[in-house]
Parts: sequence; C-alpha cells; structure tokens
Amino acid sequence: MKPVITLVGRPNVGKSTLFNRLTHSRAALVADLPGLTRDRIYGDGKLGDRPYMVVDTGGLSGDEQDIAGLMAGQARLAMQEADVILFLVDSRNGPAAGDERIADYLRQLGKRIFVAVNKSEGANPHVAVAEFQALGLGQPYAISAAHGGGVAGLMEAVLAELPEAVEEPGDGQEGIRVAVVGRPNVGKSTLINRMLGEERVLVFDLAGTTRDSVYIPYERDGQRYVLIDTAGVRRRARVDEAIEKFSVVKTLQAIDAAHVVIMVLDAREGVHAQDLTLAGMVVERGRALVVAINKWDGLPPEQREWMKKEIDRRLPFLDFAEMHFVSALHGSGVGNLFDAVQSAYDAAMHKLSTPELTRILEQAVIHYPPPLVKGRRIKLRYAHQGGSNPPLIIVHGTQTAAVPATYQRYLINTFRERFRLRGTPLRVEFKTGANPYAGRKNVLTKRQTVKRKRLKQHVKK
Repeated sequence: MKPVITLVGRPNVGKSTLFNRLTHSRAALVADLPGLTRDRIYGDGKLGDRPYMVVDTGGLSGDEQDIAGLMAGQARLAMQEADVILFLVDSRNGPAAGDERIADYLRQLGKRIFVAVNKSEGANPHVAVAEFQALGLGQPYAISAAHGGGVAGLMEAVLAELPEAVEEPGDGQEGIRVAVVGRPNVGKSTLINRMLGEERVLVFDLAGTTRDSVYIPYERDGQRYVLIDTAGVRRRARVDEAIEKFSVVKTLQAIDAAHVVIMVLDAREGVHAQDLTLAGMVVERGRALVVAINKWDGLPPEQREWMKKEIDRRLPFLDFAEMHFVSALHGSGVGNLFDAVQSAYDAAMHKLSTPELTRILEQAVIHYPPPLVKGRRIKLRYAHQGGSNPPLIIVHGTQTAAVPATYQRYLINTFRERFRLRGTPLRVEFKTGANPYAGRKNVLTKRQTVKRKRLKQHVKK
C-alpha cells in the first residue's frame, strides 16, 4: 500500500501549497486567506520510484483551550489514518500557542511526526528551526513550500522511515481482487456476505461499521477471488457514532489494490455527490468496474425508471461499465456479478497485438480522418499496447499533440468496440516521433549556396 502522509497545522501556514507541490497538482485551493481548506483533500505523489498518498487538512485554530475543541473532526480522522504526519509551522511568525497545543496532541498519537518550518526562504535554516525545537517533536526541517526549497530533503527523510510500497502482482494468480466500494450503509458488507454465501463479514444497520479494509480469499466454480470489503469491520461495541462514516484513505487503497471494483449504489436514494466522487476515483485510477444498484426488490416501477434515468444523467462517464440491479439482502441478481467481474477482468488484462491495433487504427483513420492543423493533416501511423489494467494503447504519428479530445474519444470507442472491451476504462496516448528530415532544409540551402558561388566564379573566369 502507498504510505499515507497527512499535513496538519494552524491556518495559513502553507499546507495547501505544500500539498500541491508534493502531488504536482493544483488540486488544493491556495490563496493568502486562512481557513480555505475545510475538508480533507487527497492526492498521489512520487519521489523517484517511491509513491505516496498525501492528505491536506483544514487549519487548526489555536484559540480553544480544550484540545477536543481545537482539533476539527476531519483533521483528527486524517491523523488517525496517517502513517506519517507533517506538522507545518510558520517560520516568519515563530511558535504560537496553537502550535504547542497541536504538538501536545500529536505526541499522544504514537505516529511518526515531522515538523516542517515553512516560509524559510531567505533565512538561515539553522536559525529558522531553532525556535521550534522546543515543541519536542524531533529535529525540525526548514522548507519553502512555495519555492520548493528543502522539500526534497524532507520527503527523503519521511520516506526513509517507511517501508517501500510493494507492487501488487497484476496477473491474478492469487485470485481476482475485487473491491466493493460505496457510500455508507448502501449494503456493501451485506453484498459480500451474499456473494460468499455466509456471514463472514459483520453486518448491521449502522453506517460506518466498516473501518479497515478486510481481504477475504474465496473460490467459486474453480475461479479464485479476493474480496475486499472497504474499509474493514469493527465489533458493534467498538463503533463510535462520532467517527466519520466513510474512510476515504482505506477506500483509495482498496481501489489501488483491486483488479475490479464493484461500486454499490442505493436504488432508494438515487445518485449522490459522494457516488460521483467515488466513481471518479475508480475511473481516474483506471480500474475495471461493475456497478451494482442495490435494494432493487420491492421498488415500484416509477422508482425504478427514475433511478435508471438518474444513472444515465449523472454517471454518463461510466458507459463502459456493466450495470446490475440486485438485492444483496434477498440475493436476486447477485450471482450475475461474478460473470460481470470475470468479463471486466478479462477486458482489463486483454493482450492487444500490434498488427491488429495498427490495422484498426488505419481503418478508423480512413473512415474518419483526423482534422487539419494549420493546413496540415494530423498523421497517425501505427499503434501498440503500452500496458494493461487498464489497457493502454499508444498511437504514434505526427502532430499528435494537436489531436482534439473528440477524435481521441472516437478512437477509444473504436478500439473498445472492435476488441469488445466491456467493463474497463481504455486509455490512448499519442506520441510524435522525431522527424528524420528535420534540419535538412538548411543544410540543402547551404549546399546550394556554395554551388551558386562556385558557378558564379566559374562564369567570371
């Protein structure tokens, strides 16, 4: 699993700026105003060949006397989920009372803590960190999130404390890994129990009972599976209703570990914003997908029709996935999920031959040529497979950077239809090869110039 690194600190110390630098993105809103980040924001980053997950949290006010009031619920949960916590402080303002209260709380967590003294650009790093050593959380690191100074050194130290993420095997020899994801209380654990045919997973009618991912080996009709219940189970007595009802970190890790994801929707509640977020996570990570619309039994016809329209309207980007209407409680339709999972897995792992890919590309170009760019036609010459899970097709040609999104979608649909890749996202990348004739024009011109000079000299003579 990717290690989880959580950023905490008072408002306006630069957490979102550091988040954007660590993830090479602009996902976190950044401005010179405190309190912009209220919920947790998740992103992936990499240092060399070491991947990690970063969680940005809202600013923690230092005004409250009680630490329970000081720590927002979102930040507390992010710290509980973390493998490492980066505690950001402001070099320009020096230690504040709020920093000391946060440090007191962090010491109780038993987590690896690194103090990052931000906004240290232009200052002597030894002087910048000296005041913050009194926090008692180890040697602070002077950094500049805005300019990048000291960030690489900090991350090298952070990752040196963590085990390397192990690449999961992709051939499915240990079984097809199937992650079951969805909003709280849509019936994920009930569905897994029905798939297993036993009460293997704890189930009761309270959102948030599942907290840590559970990996369940299982075999059906000679095919091995590993079912992943996101994000695990706790005994009823240990479930605190005050804790968050949905663990994003564990769900993201389960999606990363899976070959196929079963996304569970509640037919009685429709498609929520959280469903859209989850679906986007699955597609962004390139996982094969089966959608299970649960609690279908007993719904009146008008409710069923409304739900189908909701899916078409709000989840059009899941047009590659099979939709199954099931009842996890009564078992109707659940058996069909295994065939859908197998089909999606086969599509995600499908081997595509270069000659066939190139032939399909040529036919697609003849049927619908790429557009002109500044009077010149985009030329797509050949294609080959660049990876699987999801299938990646690399198309080589000239001016490929100018291929419009509509034409890319046309090629994706063409490849998907011809190879019958149902249940998996499909990605196409374009590469422009070096022009072997680049620069020859000037060379030829110089040669012609020399010849002309020699001819003129000969004529004069």
